[in-house]
Amino acid sequence: MMAAIEAGRRGRRVLVLDHAAKPGEKIRISGGGRCNFTNLGIAANAYLGANPRFALSALKRFTQWDFIARMDAAGIAWHEKTLGQLFCDGSATQVVDWLVRDMASAGVDLWLSCAPGAVTRRGEGFAVETPRGVQEAASVVVATGGKSIPKMGASAYGYRLAEGFGLAVTETRPALVPLTFAEQELDWLRPLAGVSLPGRVSCGRQGFDEALLFTHRGLSGPAVLQISSYWREGDEIALNLLPGAKPAEVLRAAKAQGGKGQLAGALARLLPERLARHLAETSGLTGPLAEMRSDALDRLAARLQDWRLKPVGSEGYRTAEVTLGGVDTAGLDGRTMQAKAVPGLYFVGEVVDVTGWLGGYNFQWAWSSGWAAGQVA
Repeated sequence: MMAAIEAGRRGRRVLVLDHAAKPGEKIRISGGGRCNFTNLGIAANAYLGANPRFALSALKRFTQWDFIARMDAAGIAWHEKTLGQLFCDGSATQVVDWLVRDMASAGVDLWLSCAPGAVTRRGEGFAVETPRGVQEAASVVVATGGKSIPKMGASAYGYRLAEGFGLAVTETRPALVPLTFAEQELDWLRPLAGVSLPGRVSCGRQGFDEALLFTHRGLSGPAVLQISSYWREGDEIALNLLPGAKPAEVLRAAKAQGGKGQLAGALARLLPERLARHLAETSGLTGPLAEMRSDALDRLAARLQDWRLKPVGSEGYRTAEVTLGGVDTAGLDGRTMQAKAVPGLYFVGEVVDVTGWLGGYNFQWAWSSGWAAGQVA
């Protein structure tokens, strides 16, 4: 939609083909229905890919501030939730409706429930097979997204199209996705399903300080979704349930008070009650705090801030917010998004090997890369 608006405003005749019955469905469901449409902190270090800096040209030429200005001009109210994440005050459908209006005012035709088929060269342009017949075009912009949320119709169509024209596609896998664990870990984790708390989740040198959530299948929450983009099979993750706290001092102080105080009560000063109780029950430490060895309490405190777990997988594309990997940026012009070896063929958004952090970064990449292609396609 973004590329279509820009191309239409240049006087180009533009046709948008969408397999879905309604436009912008991923916008509509995002951010709990309020669309986390960008982030105030857009920067190169928030993007992953074989060449994370590839995204910078488009992001610098159509910035988060440019998109915010368009939101303001459209009269769509918004607010910052946390960590620079911007959400609509009202429904995300406002964004969809606005983009559809802008397409119409730019003279763009939108064909819904019309899945594109094969795309082939025809002279210096292209022929696109559709249920309404073959359409000829001087330029084709591929904005098909990734494999995430297949129930919405997500597929590998864009990757297959790229490979058909000889472009390389990097390995794809689910990202921003909950992590799952083997049964031995789940025996411990499952009783905590539904417990959420702020923490830090790390994998290697990368870490995120956000909420984490225990589930029946493993771990979720923003911090876990973020680290899933960096995690690989066989890697450990480290949980810090008390970043910035000093649990050893709290437990030693509780022990020093004497009496019949219990470990669960001391831990509940630091952690959600159900988690505190579960930790106490599974710690192997019994009896009053006053009778517990200080070094045993220190070991428990250390575990709370460096708890190592090895996921066995993720929830997969079914719940992944985005797809990591995609059309290799080495074959694309970072300024125009055009395939270097195929003049007139452009790739934008999630189908490209550019993946952002959780929190509006992927939407901004969609706006920026679509804008860039729309200037020249």
